[in-house]
Amino acid sequence: MISHHDALIYTMVMVSASDNDITDAELSAMGRRVRYLPIFAGFDNDAVTSVARDCATLMGEEDGLDRALELIRDSLPRKLRETAYVFACEIVLSDGEISQEELRMLELLRHKLDIDRLAGAAIERAMAARYVRPNDV
Repeated sequence: MISHHDALIYTMVMVSASDNDITDAELSAMGRRVRYLPIFAGFDNDAVTSVARDCATLMGEEDGLDRALELIRDSLPRKLRETAYVFACEIVLSDGEISQEELRMLELLRHKLDIDRLAGAAIERAMAARYVRPNDV
């Protein structure tokens, strides 16, 4: 088991790394969440790098993706699973480009975290509305 803080960070790292391109915008978005959101109160911001490294190491192992998803699920209280999915959606949208790999990772997360279909759709729609860019209008 890992802490719920670590599980939330793993979620963000996994979705960011799913397309093999962690952008500066995604890193910045992760950092802002860890620094400013109440769920990370008491978390040592300097530990983000080592948690991300641990996640990357796990992902590089055989069956690492499945094990990481199970670790996230088992480490998050049910009340924080939707929070994790919101963070994942925000990271995907943070750089303005959504890859097929990122969409697949969101789908895997949604299923593994047992996010209700309607709740998942509502979260996705809210994130899309929040991240509208001027050229999207």
